[in-house]
Amino acid sequence: MNGLGRVWEVCKVFLGLGLTSFGGPIAHLGYFRTEFVARRKWLDEKSYADLVAMCQFLPGPASSQVGFAVGLMRGGPLGAAAAWLAFTLPSAVLLVLFAYGASIMGGPVGTGVIHGLKIVAVAIVAHAVWGMGKNLCPDRERSGIALGAVLIVVFAGGALGQIAAITAGALVGLGLCRAPVENGDSHAHFPVSRTVGFISLATFLVLLGGLPILVWLTSSQVLALFESFYRAGALVFGGGHVVLPLLEAGVVQPGWVTPSEFLAGYGAAQAVPGPLFTFAAYLGAVADPAPHALVGAVLALIAVFAPGFLLLVGMLPFWDTFRRRAGAQALMRGANAAVVGILGAALYQPVWTTAILGPYEFALALTGFMLLEKWKAPSWAVVVLSGLGGLVISLAR
Repeated sequence: MNGLGRVWEVCKVFLGLGLTSFGGPIAHLGYFRTEFVARRKWLDEKSYADLVAMCQFLPGPASSQVGFAVGLMRGGPLGAAAAWLAFTLPSAVLLVLFAYGASIMGGPVGTGVIHGLKIVAVAIVAHAVWGMGKNLCPDRERSGIALGAVLIVVFAGGALGQIAAITAGALVGLGLCRAPVENGDSHAHFPVSRTVGFISLATFLVLLGGLPILVWLTSSQVLALFESFYRAGALVFGGGHVVLPLLEAGVVQPGWVTPSEFLAGYGAAQAVPGPLFTFAAYLGAVADPAPHALVGAVLALIAVFAPGFLLLVGMLPFWDTFRRRAGAQALMRGANAAVVGILGAALYQPVWTTAILGPYEFALALTGFMLLEKWKAPSWAVVVLSGLGGLVISLAR
């Protein structure tokens, strides 16, 4: 397959994911694993876990960073751009339409379908934990690391708990998970040179420090809007819901968006597929004064994703070299086991607790899990089934 063919392939796959990936960033990682590791085999289990661990360390939207990196690996820079656009635009378009008053999520039918889409996240995440656990926790040491990560996340909570769990897992792995150096071709290779990495890191820092100065010097509302969303994307660890307080501080406190508009948009963001960071498109659309509407949405969307992608590109060439060393591989074995534990903790809170309200929901989630695990059903089919199942449960009540 030639270069453009691969880019088109990446676009099609990520568009499907962007239309069906409900459940938040942890569920997205489960969808990605099913699509790229289990089904298409673009990455192996270890490469995927390595990538997830790195993106969990970096600020920004972790699941979107993983998708961006997969697109970069498969189709180069154009593949990375195609992966981001295809995964992001469906939810961004829906939220901009919502900003214009086109809400289609109300009523018992919409509520039932949305609840069914939350249930499918249980099946997707459970399937990811099951598959990754078998491959990445094959011995007592790594199983113990995964269990320890669950405990850290449960008691510490939030993005800091996730970072602490991965750090602790890596350090324990350094001592307990030594093995001969793996020099095979199992790891993914990213077409990013060290020069490009340095430029990306420098650009990230220049924008983070320079944008506030430019806003102060020019009093430009366009720059102020871009800087506010760039700062939110640059300072958030863990992605997803963690970005909400930063966005609230950036748009509600200056008076650009009212508290009621913010909460309404947040509610709509829970009902659409794709990354929660697309909430920025809604906020950019409703912001006042201008720029707003479509221009504000595009500016906000680019600004909130840009820092995470700049950091990712900056780290990739050095990460690839680092993880080929014996000590680094031991660190990654422990970190990968910790990722399994983090996913396991997320399977309960928030995925299970927000979706499984009774035996009907449990039965639907179990059906989805079995379809994925034993019948190898595609994710989109399980999403459709769960949406219909949620509707039936809602109408039955």
